[in-house]
Amino acid sequence: MMNEHRLSIPLLTKRRAFLPVLAALCLPGICLAQPVSPDPPQGFNVTRDNIPHGEVSVVQYDSNSLGKRRQMRVYTPPGYSSSRKYPVLILLHGAGGSDREWTRSCRADAIIDNLLAEGKIQPMVVVFPAGNASVTADLGDNTRASDIGGYDGWGKPFETDLLKDIIPYIESHYSVYRDSEHRALAGLSMGGGQSLNIGLSHLDLFAWIGGFSSAGNTNPPAELFRDPATLKKKVKLLWLGCGNKDSLLELSSELDSYLKSKGVPHVFHVDGYAHNRIEWSNNLYFFAQEIFK
Repeated sequence: MMNEHRLSIPLLTKRRAFLPVLAALCLPGICLAQPVSPDPPQGFNVTRDNIPHGEVSVVQYDSNSLGKRRQMRVYTPPGYSSSRKYPVLILLHGAGGSDREWTRSCRADAIIDNLLAEGKIQPMVVVFPAGNASVTADLGDNTRASDIGGYDGWGKPFETDLLKDIIPYIESHYSVYRDSEHRALAGLSMGGGQSLNIGLSHLDLFAWIGGFSSAGNTNPPAELFRDPATLKKKVKLLWLGCGNKDSLLELSSELDSYLKSKGVPHVFHVDGYAHNRIEWSNNLYFFAQEIFK
């Protein structure tokens, strides 16, 4: 697993191709008048032996919309029981990863376990899909999603799979709520762009939306935020996160500026890191504590 995602020019769609170049020319603290957020406490993502642990299961499913057998991972919290219902957090990986990236590189399950043990979040089911619709279940755990089928599978094909197959599968196989106020969507890098694109175009399905180091596949602000009034009413949390050493910082800054101009409440979380697993783990730590309230 790569520590960082390197984005090739074909991925930087529309007018976004120049943004990383602009950001690279800006020094931290000059591009943005944005304070640097503090780090999580030491050990926040370390597996602890003296607390209960959730279970991460490999789940294969038939995607009727794609005509393929696909794979995802699903985290169920300690003490999971069908006698109660749980909110759902869907986490999307980046171009260099797979459905394992959030647990293997970013230690998402340990982060959630620790937050639960500290009483800082409520129990939730966490879903880790394969974000490239070209990736099938028979390709194995270590598939680099960026190596399969180019970038065609990251747009509408995956969106359809998520909405028509993944979410219905989770709702029919796990004891979860089925309303937007109990469903969150977030992702890193390419998955951050997907989360913003999909979440903000389906406000009836997702009330909590996060993009961490969102990549060049992210739609332009005017396309993402077509109806600011409805966005204000329906979205309980819109989170933009990026490190001030990330060449993609200007992209998130542009989204932040647009939202401010429209008076849309949101969080712009800027810390001192780059385009790597530290940044994404940190964002998950803070984002998870703000959802489902």
